Amino acid sequence: MIIIHVMGGLGNQLYQYALYEKFKFLGKEVKLDLYAYKEAKGEEREWRALELEWLDALKYEVCTEKERRLFLDNSMRVTDRIRRKLTGRRERTIRETAVYMPEIFSMDNVYLYGFWSCERYYIDIISLLQQKIKFPKSADPRNLQTMQAMRQENAVSIHIRRDDYLTVADGKRYMGICTEAYYNSAINYIAERVKNPIFYIFSDDITYVRSIYNKENMRIVDWNTGRNSLYDMQLMSCCKHNICANSTFSMWGARLNQNPDKLMLRPLHHDNYETIDTKTVHQNWPRWILIDALGTVC
Repeated sequence: MIIIHVMGGLGNQLYQYALYEKFKFLGKEVKLDLYAYKEAKGEEREWRALELEWLDALKYEVCTEKERRLFLDNSMRVTDRIRRKLTGRRERTIRETAVYMPEIFSMDNVYLYGFWSCERYYIDIISLLQQKIKFPKSADPRNLQTMQAMRQENAVSIHIRRDDYLTVADGKRYMGICTEAYYNSAINYIAERVKNPIFYIFSDDITYVRSIYNKENMRIVDWNTGRNSLYDMQLMSCCKHNICANSTFSMWGARLNQNPDKLMLRPLHHDNYETIDTKTVHQNWPRWILIDALGTVC
């Protein structure tokens, strides 16, 4: 059996779910561990909600506490503590230590701990994921109206993530990647290849985007907040093309886009601590257009 630890927000949870589907595709027994959202307390507790539960009829098997304990071998029961002293630990955790670790697919009876966000893991099951990942019906008529408009246009999503990234170590990890040069280059790339594009702007900093993205062919989506934020991902997926932030959220919006001729643009690097070279990023993210912070198409 393979057990996959689930953590993070919706974008990261979807990566862990996608890895679950990949193992099923390979014929392996696999389960998700929801401990961080369900039973954990203190620092182990995920502060975000289990947003996988908000998606429409998404199905997956969940490991039991007994299965989890067998794999992690960290039970504090007296019998288990004595057994560890006599025979040693039976820790089976495999932690994500590289951007792409294909060796995990040849493993069995392990507990996988990581985000697993590399596109290469799922490139052969994208259509399956598009079929399985469905959004519940929105009660806000603006979402339906916007989806209907997008079908009649060359709609292009633009995701701009700022506010929460500024709070992570004062922005040192994530800011300075999706610069104005990045977005200007991405918009120009689309404009040179797509006739009459209509840009839909999604952001957590509406005041900022209103001051910049105010051209006639730009629409700002500002009504999906809180739990309804998942509908922004759905709207992104309804666009014909996608300009992503360094965010798993908008990358999933692009990935769920079923337009066979879509253009998917993303920043060259996801965070400022990455050391991976451009050639490897291209290998790990086939079909994506990469643009660096200076606006250069790589």
